[in-house]
Amino acid sequence: MIAWEMYAMTDVGVRRDHNEDDVAVFPEHGVAILADGMGGYNAGEVASAMAVSVIGEMIKTERSGIEAEQINAQTGFTEASMLVRQSVEAANEAIYRTARTEEACAGMGTTVLVTYLYGDRITAAHVGDSRMYRLRDKRLTHVTEDHSLVHEQVRRGLLSADDARNSRIKNLVTRALGVEPGVEPDLVEDMVRAGDLYLMSSDGLTDVVSDEAIVHVLMEQQSQLPKAAKLLIDMANKAGGPDNISVILIKVARAKSKGGLFSRLLRK
Repeated sequence: MIAWEMYAMTDVGVRRDHNEDDVAVFPEHGVAILADGMGGYNAGEVASAMAVSVIGEMIKTERSGIEAEQINAQTGFTEASMLVRQSVEAANEAIYRTARTEEACAGMGTTVLVTYLYGDRITAAHVGDSRMYRLRDKRLTHVTEDHSLVHEQVRRGLLSADDARNSRIKNLVTRALGVEPGVEPDLVEDMVRAGDLYLMSSDGLTDVVSDEAIVHVLMEQQSQLPKAAKLLIDMANKAGGPDNISVILIKVARAKSKGGLFSRLLRK
């Protein structure tokens, strides 16, 4: 069996006057959630908070009623992944309904990235351009693919990664929670290994800090998650801090006992 340490940190950045990101970790349930809100004065933070709340409560409440690693015959994903998908869909419905019925919340939406660890597996579900990486055997790989116009251009070879980072349309997402009655989150499943380090981040980090700089920090500080998170956020702020910045780090290890889970959450 595996154990994990989770650490979450969020920062307003240099140029914003309030934080529309929201993060939460529930290590006893194997759940981590990151949402990057958008739209309307303060409404973005309403959407991101709703996403984190609805998803977190649904997974925590219903996880005990499923056989997490059992394969769902209709989809080929695990039952745990189906629960994560349903929680994201529920959050979308709640945000969409609120945006349609409350004038102050009109037009709001949010990206979301959810991670669920169970057994020796991990499921990641996302909508939008909040991103997940995995550091394994000194190699950094993308677990998720951004739902953005810029990513589509990079994928088609029309833009380089450096050009994408400087693009004027880099913040235009092609999927988000709360903007349509239904949503289709992407699901990724993987077997985890002791020593794996996962990074979840909002685009406030990845828009201004390169993958090369990220992997350097993770390699140097993989045993000190609080220091790694602060260094990543400091790097984004030194690069101009144009947006809110959020990171969640998840370190996987072999369990020595049932008490091997840790949680830290810091909001600046």
